Amino acid sequence: MFRTPRSLPALTGLIVLVPTMQAQTRIDTNINAKIRQEGMERSQILKTMHFLTDIYGPRLTGSPNHENAAKWAVKQMESWGFVNGHLEPWDFARSGWLNEEASGHIVSPVKDNLVFEVLAWTPSTQGPVTAQAVHLISPTGPQAPANPNAGGRGGQQTPTFLGPTEDELTTYLTAMAPKVKGAIVLVGASVTVPFQEQAPAKRLADEAARQRYNPVPNPAPVAGGRGGGGGQRGAGAPQGPVRLTAAQVATKINDFLVANAVAVRINDAGREHGQIRAFNYSGYDETKTIPTVVLRNEDYGRIARILSDGVPVTLRFNIVNRAYPEGRTSYNAIAEIEGSDKKDEVVMLGGHLDSWHSATGATDNAIGCAVMMEAARIIKAIGVVPRRTIRVALWSGEEQGLLGSKAYVAQHFGTAEDPKPAFAKFNGYFNVDGGTGRIRGASVFGPAAAAAFLSRHLSQFEDLGVYGATATTSRNAGGTDSTSFSAAGLPGIGLGQDGIEYNSHTWHTNLDTLERIVEGDVKKSAVAIAYAVYQLAMSEEMLPRFTPETMPRPPAPAAGAAGPAQ
Repeated sequence: MFRTPRSLPALTGLIVLVPTMQAQTRIDTNINAKIRQEGMERSQILKTMHFLTDIYGPRLTGSPNHENAAKWAVKQMESWGFVNGHLEPWDFARSGWLNEEASGHIVSPVKDNLVFEVLAWTPSTQGPVTAQAVHLISPTGPQAPANPNAGGRGGQQTPTFLGPTEDELTTYLTAMAPKVKGAIVLVGASVTVPFQEQAPAKRLADEAARQRYNPVPNPAPVAGGRGGGGGQRGAGAPQGPVRLTAAQVATKINDFLVANAVAVRINDAGREHGQIRAFNYSGYDETKTIPTVVLRNEDYGRIARILSDGVPVTLRFNIVNRAYPEGRTSYNAIAEIEGSDKKDEVVMLGGHLDSWHSATGATDNAIGCAVMMEAARIIKAIGVVPRRTIRVALWSGEEQGLLGSKAYVAQHFGTAEDPKPAFAKFNGYFNVDGGTGRIRGASVFGPAAAAAFLSRHLSQFEDLGVYGATATTSRNAGGTDSTSFSAAGLPGIGLGQDGIEYNSHTWHTNLDTLERIVEGDVKKSAVAIAYAVYQLAMSEEMLPRFTPETMPRPPAPAAGAAGPAQ
């Protein structure tokens, strides 16, 4: 719990520092104009995107694609005049993986191509495999109580059911064993995707953005925000026999399929209009699972319906995957614009370079990297010499749990409770990880004075739809890399954006390609970010931060967490 009685007096003291800081960081209209001209007329974003997506995508952590993209990014930033470019290693602790080839077909009773993606960290087939399709639908328990706080990023709550008892699942699997041996197995009932009467809004209304990011007066910090704490859990499970969790059911089914030498496992993508999200086998060990694909909902439903008619279905798959043991060491890509009289103090900006593998990872998150590289390039190109060092960081391992940025923060800065020398010299990290939409404002971990400082400079771009910043006290790490800094007690600055089609179409899907980038939006984002970074690099004082007395406590360690679903 946050210690509000102790923190309020200190916050009041920090807020009165704002006029002093504002006086020392006056609005420089000349620099503003130069940044706008450079960013809007000579942008390098689409060139950068071409290399990060078309040439090096997808960029799964631990894969050669990611490492090559990171090397290219460092070389490119050095060509712009950045210094200290390097790849900084961290321990991924598992082999890299890459899908090289994949094809699938219905052989009978009709002939057709299948549209799918391969699940990461699963093995290849032993050459082309032709086998009968079998539909395995695990038994379930009663419907689970509704959770009023449920929902999801871009999704909506649908009814869920409790798991079976261990005896119920064992009985079912025992009966299915003779049918699945050597077969191609569809796992789970076909998903009926709900129809959306009204599509999600692609942009945040200007007045809504103003109220969210620059209310008058700017409020005290709140604990919410991306990666913040959730609400209360829903009602407890009904009384009755002990039932397996979803993770336990998934593990038992995986082990059952392995034991019965199933040729290929098929999961339903469960999304409309051919969208596919393929993540990874949670064990990250292809020797402990079977070849697995995520089939588009339309193909999965078709096969399931034919099987339900009692008509045999024959399928053929050929999957070639490769493991990369050297991928156990992954890399963050780092480059700097060296500061002058305050060069030992650092302002950082960046995003995660790694992606999932269903497409080329354009909106998640090559564009975040390209925008941040561009923001720093603009500062370098207009010829200013920053007082503080400006450091660009392109992370890996974000999709597996912010691993790269967490490793970097731990190595270089420590935490508020156990700081390294550089902790006191850190002056903020800006992060973009919300797709192609223009930025509308920021959320900064820190006191209200920090938000007020950022608001003053970001609001110089209201004509581009940028309105300001709010403050947060959340030290929960999750969602995106700025929270790795906030969790340590450092000023992580997450940038909020127009959604465009991020949650509805491109986030982690097979549609996430360069074609979905809105050029005008990303140029505007880079311009506004460049100006805010410039101001943090040039101001006399550092961005206001929590004192040791007002620093929010870190969250208690989680009791346990389930791995990603297959």
